[in-house]
Amino acid sequence: MNGTSRSDIYAGLEVQIVLKEDQRTGNLTKGIVKDLLTKSATHPHGIKVRLESGDVGRVKEIL
Repeated sequence: MNGTSRSDIYAGLEVQIVLKEDQRTGNLTKGIVKDLLTKSATHPHGIKVRLESGDVGRVKEIL
């Protein structure tokens, strides 16, 4: 599961996201999903989420 399908992601799920400022480096940030921000069913670069820490980014990996 790579995080491009909204149906695979829900609040409370542990994921790795890439933050906007880390898109060039590809650094991943681990956290727990708080909110789903992408409205469409799928997104080629990953569903955008807000973590409980407040970080916002696109899901790259579901743990």
